[in-house]
Order: sequence, then structure tokens, then C-alpha cells
Amino acid sequence: MDKPFLRATLVLFTALLAMPAFGPALAHDHQHPELNGWYESLQSGKGPCCDGSDARRVDDADWDTKDGHYRVRLEGEWVDVPEDAVVTGPNRAGRTMVWPYYLDGHPRPRCFMPGSMG
Repeated sequence: MDKPFLRATLVLFTALLAMPAFGPALAHDHQHPELNGWYESLQSGKGPCCDGSDARRVDDADWDTKDGHYRVRLEGEWVDVPEDAVVTGPNRAGRTMVWPYYLDGHPRPRCFMPGSMG
């Protein structure tokens, strides 16, 4: 292995270790397997939400209502939640969750389940 390649690999590895571990907070609580079936049953007018593994937990400061419709902040961008993306029924997890997808590089809610603010 030549020295420039080794040096570049070491620099990249060091940079990766120094990066903070940011990423979505997954909503599915693996400490509560009794909710697995409930997560799998969730769906909106857009279809199944999945099993919760790709859901994101949403802090109270990152969602609200405006003009009678929900809004959610995804990756720093406030996005209106379409009516057909709202998951109806009781929220057994208690916290607000969103299942995003991307359209033209922008996050959009496939499913949104409000929690109890506070």
C-alpha cells in the first residue's frame, strides 16, 4: 500500500470518528415489543406506514397546527401534512411520529401521527 493512499484513508477514518452521531430518532421502541403489531397495522390514506422502523419521533417544538392543518419540521423545513397522511386512531406510543419520503430532494410526510403536546 502506498503512503498517499494510507494517509488519505487515515484522514478519512479520523474525520468520520470526529463527526457527531446525528440522525433521525427512530420512533419504534424496541423495548416495547408488545407494540410491534400495532406499528405494523398503522396506515394513512397514502397506504401502510410500515412497521415503525423508518418512523421519526417528532419533538413538540417541531410540529403544530396552522389553519386547522398539521405542520411538521423535517430536516429544518416546515412541511404541511396532507389530510390523507394523517393516521387516525389512538396513538399507543404517545409521542408524535412521522414517516417521511422524499420528493425532488425535499422531505414529505407519508404518514403523520400526532401525539399529546406537553
